[in-house]
This record gives sequence, C-alpha cells and structure tokens, in this order.
Amino acid sequence: MHDTLNQIEPVSVARLESAQAHLDSLTKPPGSLGRLEELGRRYAAIKGIRSPKVGKKAVFVFAADHGVTEEGVSAYPREVTRQMALNFLDGGAAINVLARHAGAEVVVVDMGIDHDFGNCPGLLDRKIAMGTRNMAKGPAMTREQAERALRTGIDLAREWAGRGYDILGTGDMGIGNTAASSAIMTVFGGQDARRTAGRGTGVNDETFQRKISAIEQAIQVNRPNPQDPVDVLAKVGGFEIAGIAGFILGAAASKTPAVIDGLISSAGAVIALKLKETARDYIFTSHRSTEPGQEVFFQLLGHPPLFDFGMRLGEGSGAALAIPILEAGVKIYSEMATFQSAGVSQKNPPA
Repeated sequence: MHDTLNQIEPVSVARLESAQAHLDSLTKPPGSLGRLEELGRRYAAIKGIRSPKVGKKAVFVFAADHGVTEEGVSAYPREVTRQMALNFLDGGAAINVLARHAGAEVVVVDMGIDHDFGNCPGLLDRKIAMGTRNMAKGPAMTREQAERALRTGIDLAREWAGRGYDILGTGDMGIGNTAASSAIMTVFGGQDARRTAGRGTGVNDETFQRKISAIEQAIQVNRPNPQDPVDVLAKVGGFEIAGIAGFILGAAASKTPAVIDGLISSAGAVIALKLKETARDYIFTSHRSTEPGQEVFFQLLGHPPLFDFGMRLGEGSGAALAIPILEAGVKIYSEMATFQSAGVSQKNPPA
C-alpha cells in the first residue's frame, strides 16, 4: 500500500490548462457547457492525451455483512446481502439495469458476505471474513484485516486499469453498512451521530434510534483515532468500505477516473483521502444521497456532486448514472469542432 500511495500524483496543472485552452477553442461560448466542460477537462488531463476516448467501463459492487446488525439497526435481515449479491449476478438489480444503460460491466466482489458461495460463477471471492464483528461491542475488524481489505481494493483497480478499463465505478451491498459509514463520517466530521446518521433502507423511528445509539456506543467503546484512517476503518468500518477505499487509491495510482456512488462509497473515499489527499484529483462524485453523513465527504473533497435525484439505493446506481454524463463531457472535448476547423468566427474583440 505504501508504494501505491507514493504513486498517486496530483493531476498536472499544465495539462489542465492545456485542456481548458482546447475547450475554449471549440465552437461555443467559453464555459457555456458548464460542468460537462469540467468533466472533459479533468478526464483529458488525467489521461494526458490529445483526443481522449472512453472505452471499457465497469462498476464494482463490493459486498459484505456487518456485525452491528445484531443491534437491530436495519429494516432488512442480514441474509439480504447474500440474496442481493446473487441478484446482481443474475442481472436483475437496479445497478444491472443502469449499468447496461451506461454500457458498463458490473463486477460483484465478495469482501465478507456471511455465506459460503462455493464455486459461484461471476463472483469475485475476496472474502476477508464472514462479516465484521459488532462494532458496538468492540472493533469491527483487526487492523490486519483492514489493511488486507484495502490492498484487495487496490489490486482490483490496478488489475482492471491494466486491462484497459478507462472508467472504474464503485458501489456497495451490505445490510448494516449505512451505520458503519455514518460512524466513519461522525469520527472524521467531528459531529454528533444524530447529525450524520440517516434512515438507510427506510427504518422506522424506533430502529433509527437504535442505529444512532449503536453508532454512539461504537465510538465510545472503540475510541477510533481520526488521525489514523486505518484505525477508524478497523474499529467502525466494513470490509466493503475498505475495499472501496483501496479501489479508489488503486485507480488514482493507475491514473484512472474513479466514479463513486453515495454514502458508503463516500465513506470509502474519505478513508482514501485521509490516506492520500491527492487522490481527490481522480474522484468523480455522482450524486448527493439523502443520507446526511455524506456531507462530510463533500466538505473534505471540495467539489459538489453531479446531481441530486433524491436517491439512497447504493449498489453503484449513482455511479452508473454518472458514467454517461462523464462520457458526454469527454466526447464534447474530443469530437466537437474548433472555431478554426469549422470556419466559424470567434467572439468580437473588446472595443
């Protein structure tokens, strides 16, 4: 992981300026395509080539179970993690529909589902353990497990980038993971759990109070150190969150855009940013979740999301929706005519 962190360099300012100059030469008023231009500029600067294209795309759904479900923090039973993983593999979930729309593959990664799948076609077995322990009673995982999960994510991003994938998206599945993600945001945001916790899959008032109490208890019992991201991850995180964090770092080290989803992916992104601040240059945020804890990530990143559709599903659904928007920005950059090539007069000079 140390080598990976050292390889994450900030995107060249010179490349960004060159990309902006190209955008300003296109047959449109400068800046008139708003954030599409920003997306094209960032992508071109990351790739460092004159006419960037978007070829292969994939959304990785990292899945794991959480011991904190023992506290009754979710509206759904634990076995839904396993059931939904199989649904992803069968192509029947929202992420499959949206990924097909985006022309992206869906890759399902078992980081710690509480089930022995045996030889399950299509499932990447990277299981760290059969789910985390109950963070309300002690550390969710050991530090060694957290580091192993981070390395797993790094290796996957590097492998797929090496296979020629131009965009890598992140998603998640794990009953109880909004509690773990909210705990991470509580620690790094320095806020009360009542401000960072949301209703996840749609819990009622009683379950919501149990969720807040579990987060508060987890932080009190474990005392995670916000100056040590791996400590926070190990004590109140999840295997899929660690996988996402490592995946973002691996993408950044491979100079590949990472398009991230909602709260759980944002929690992984916070860990990644705390480990290597310059990873921010490679993160493309998709949407603003209805989960309030995600605001901690936006404040840390310094960039707003692309859209707010009132979504809170997870799975990588927001990332899959954002990929065609990013691709549109790249096509504007690479395929639009310049004033010179089209023989179009530019703006009149100042009087």
